[in-house]
Amino acid sequence: MAMKVLRTYFTILIHSVKIYKFFFLRHYMKTLNLHCDYIKFQALKKALKSVDEIAPNQKLEGESKECLVVMVAVEKGDSKKSIQELVESIKKIATDVKTKNIVLYPYAHLSSNLGSPATAVEILNETAKKLKPLKVVQAPFGYYKTFELKVKGHPLSELSREFKIEGNEEEAELSDKERKRLLHQISKSKLDTSKIKENDHRILGGKMDLWSFNSSAPGMVFWHAKGLHIKNKLIEYWREIHREKGYSEISTPQILDKKLWEVSGHWSKFKENMFLTDYEKRDLAIKPMNCPGGMLVYKTSPKSYKDLPLRVGELGVVHRIELSGVLGGLMRVIQFTQDDAHIFCTEESLKDEIAKIIDLTYELYKTFSLEIDHVELSTRPKKKIGSKKIWDLAEEVLEEVLKEKKVKYVINKGDGAFYGPKIDFHIKDSLARTWQTSTIQLDMALPEKFELEYTTEDGSTKQPIMLHRVVYGSIERFLGVYTEHVDGKFPLWLSPNQIKVMTLNDDVKDYANEIYKKLFDEGFQVEINDKSESMGKKARDAQIQRFNYLVTVGEKEKEEGKIAVRARDSKDIKVMDLDKFIKKLKKEIESK
Repeated sequence: MAMKVLRTYFTILIHSVKIYKFFFLRHYMKTLNLHCDYIKFQALKKALKSVDEIAPNQKLEGESKECLVVMVAVEKGDSKKSIQELVESIKKIATDVKTKNIVLYPYAHLSSNLGSPATAVEILNETAKKLKPLKVVQAPFGYYKTFELKVKGHPLSELSREFKIEGNEEEAELSDKERKRLLHQISKSKLDTSKIKENDHRILGGKMDLWSFNSSAPGMVFWHAKGLHIKNKLIEYWREIHREKGYSEISTPQILDKKLWEVSGHWSKFKENMFLTDYEKRDLAIKPMNCPGGMLVYKTSPKSYKDLPLRVGELGVVHRIELSGVLGGLMRVIQFTQDDAHIFCTEESLKDEIAKIIDLTYELYKTFSLEIDHVELSTRPKKKIGSKKIWDLAEEVLEEVLKEKKVKYVINKGDGAFYGPKIDFHIKDSLARTWQTSTIQLDMALPEKFELEYTTEDGSTKQPIMLHRVVYGSIERFLGVYTEHVDGKFPLWLSPNQIKVMTLNDDVKDYANEIYKKLFDEGFQVEINDKSESMGKKARDAQIQRFNYLVTVGEKEKEEGKIAVRARDSKDIKVMDLDKFIKKLKKEIESK
């Protein structure tokens, strides 16, 4: 007889048996099944203080002969859903080895990822019940035990099993070591600045605490409070000018059925750039564009010629698959906010609507002091939907409007959208770089595919013409370009760092905080630095943050009830009343 002894908290006597090492696999229950001549066990002392609460009245010693010993480790993620599979496995092995005696033996050493004791007891007790009419003996749970067994030498005497538990992944927990390893991986987000300029929006975003990027969300932006402030101000301005121009705003779902994308044509033309998922055996896609959702909104109610032109805007968050190598900060992203609008109109009002969009585009970019460098008329690509007749008409109309508006343009052959030709606007920044941002796209295909219609004056039905257009383009990309254009020195109405209040000494802290509170209550983006630091350091820190105004408070200002104000990039310091300063700020913000 070959004898082997393994000592931890027990002694084991085994005949012709190998001891296997079991590796950790998440969401698998582990068992080691041994066909034995006999097993004897006895509890020595408690391994769990709470064992009497979760498993009272256990039999602390026992034995069984001609039995199947099932050593079990219940892991994190295991639940009662796994019991039936475990029972079926035990019954099959018992039948194969021709025994009716089962010993359920809790054996923690099979796993380094143990589940909760309460769950383990519940699973073991329920398993024992379901194994009847087999004769089941349960070894005590939660005790250090000594046991002795003799394993038979036939091929079926030693069998290991693992059961995958479906649907319980949310219950699984990482080990502390694994959690720290993963945290270390996702915390690596250092930017290589060796090949980028100081005014790069990624560097400025870090210095000014505007945004950040992390490999855990490739091609997506983590908006910090100050960066989100700028984004929200861009959106506020967008809503303001669009309301003036007669636009309404809608919002459509992020995830839409495959059927919708098949109808629109995106499934066949754009599928490789779409994130796909499924729900209840339905294929779905995260929207890469807003248009199809807008078509469904149009179809919810009958439309008359009196409702047209219908101008509908949507600040929709979209996702498009991009190769990781081309991603870059805010300029090239996977997730972005598109300031879409769809104008549904008649043939008679088409030119006028295109002209109005052109005017709106120039108005917006004038607000930001951005120069439109050139305009392109992009014509039909190889991959397209719609007939030649529709494309001929669409391209002709866009070109006529450009000529009538006396806009200089160049033909960009083959670069149109697959559903229609477009006018692209390219802006120039302070570094003389050009960026394509705004676009106007004429689409006669989607209204046909979605069978959009309106009732004409004579009572007949007709299909509307649709214009897609964006002005910012992508808010993320626009903000990246604009941040570099102004070197982070945002105008007052847009700035997240409008005013910095600084103290000359500790004696004026109370007065400085009164100034800060009044400015804060007026709604300004204001911060205070009343630390015991040199005035030079305070000023340098504020300049790095690109504050529009530095407000200094000393003994003299406190005595006179005034403040000393210096504008960004100015050496002049002006002493004035706080109320006068507030009026000046409000006027500057209003005038943009």
